[in-house]
Amino acid sequence: MSKEHPGSPPVAALRSVTVTIRTGEFTAIVGPSGSGKSTMLAIAGTLERPTAGSVRVAGLVVDGLPDKALSGVRADRIGFVFQQFFLVPTLTALDNVATGLLYRGIPARERRAAAAAALAEVGLSGRAGHRPAELSGGECQRVVIARALAWRPAIILADEPTGSLDSATSAGILALLAELNRGGATILVVTHNPEIARAARRVIRLRDGRIEHDSEAA
Repeated sequence: MSKEHPGSPPVAALRSVTVTIRTGEFTAIVGPSGSGKSTMLAIAGTLERPTAGSVRVAGLVVDGLPDKALSGVRADRIGFVFQQFFLVPTLTALDNVATGLLYRGIPARERRAAAAAALAEVGLSGRAGHRPAELSGGECQRVVIARALAWRPAIILADEPTGSLDSATSAGILALLAELNRGGATILVVTHNPEIARAARRVIRLRDGRIEHDSEAA
């Protein structure tokens, strides 16, 4: 697949990249800024469409689907963890996580129960009633992870999940991602963190929109 962003001239973010992420893999995408890492993650998560080429999610060809159908694919299969938290400031941690289940048509009581269980899993039961402004950066990131895992998605896509966190909190996030992977989740993470890259079973290094190295091929 390839991806160009509009401009004069257009900016080539990905150049004829072919990659397969298998079920249950823990894969890290690394490379310098501007190498195409976040673009690859966004295309894998159906948030962007490739300019050329085809994308499959769990065997389903998604590049020709309308936006509503793509939203359904995301709701059914993919949990997202972004460096920017995208938490609603007026909602508690519990409600932020529960709101992430709205698109799955789960009744309110079940949403809140699942949200409480997910917050407990990331060690935030005691902070469930706090709003984002009352939480540390590491706690907000754990809320984001709880929101992503509350419904046990088959695929978790993470973009720099430890980018703004201290080393101790980063280690906790890494341990949680590894635990989710052991539980069967497919993890694809964009990172500059060497600890995450070392923990991943597979590392794909991008440069100038191309795959420079793939540890699986090596």
